[in-house]
Amino acid sequence: MIKMQAVVEVPNFDFEPPQPWPVSSADPYSWVPIDGGCSDPEIGLFVSGLTCGREIVGPGGRENVVASLLAADALIQPGGLRLIDTDTGAFVVPGCCAGLEDWRGWADVLTGTLPWLGHDPTPEVEIGVNELRVWQDSGANRDAAASVVVARSSLPDLLNEVQRDLIGFLSRVQIWTERNELGSNGTELVKAIDRNFDVTAPLSFPAAM
Repeated sequence: MIKMQAVVEVPNFDFEPPQPWPVSSADPYSWVPIDGGCSDPEIGLFVSGLTCGREIVGPGGRENVVASLLAADALIQPGGLRLIDTDTGAFVVPGCCAGLEDWRGWADVLTGTLPWLGHDPTPEVEIGVNELRVWQDSGANRDAAASVVVARSSLPDLLNEVQRDLIGFLSRVQIWTERNELGSNGTELVKAIDRNFDVTAPLSFPAAM
């Protein structure tokens, strides 16, 4: 069975200021799935990931961190979509500089447009008539790289499931903001995540080639 998951890359918080809420203890540069089952520390990790490399105005408390995110022109998050073949154990993860904000680009594969999946390694979709072979590394080691084969006809269902996971995640973020007593700024943060990561807008699929 093929699974597709929205994932984010765990930052190395050793190089970041102290976080104003608990964050997951997952290993730096590992992958955390984003869905309606996320724990509070995993949501804290996601929100803190939005702040990485960003200047926080004020002393760095919860209110200042969220206010700085709301003032940002755009929110980005290292990550994307992970493919797993549960039968073979093969998987493909996003490359460096890929972002979860680009997850809808996968739908354009149906018209022959390759999505941006990052680099080093450089994942790539090989588009066939009935199948998509997704390589973990399209560079010199491509023949030895892991790959996952996806039926073209199954891609819409896989992406619809990803969207359901992201909508469930938004609901968990709202609960998390209430537990952290973020008030109206918490509600605005949920809206900003929805807007920047294009979560709840209807998901449409272009006509296949």
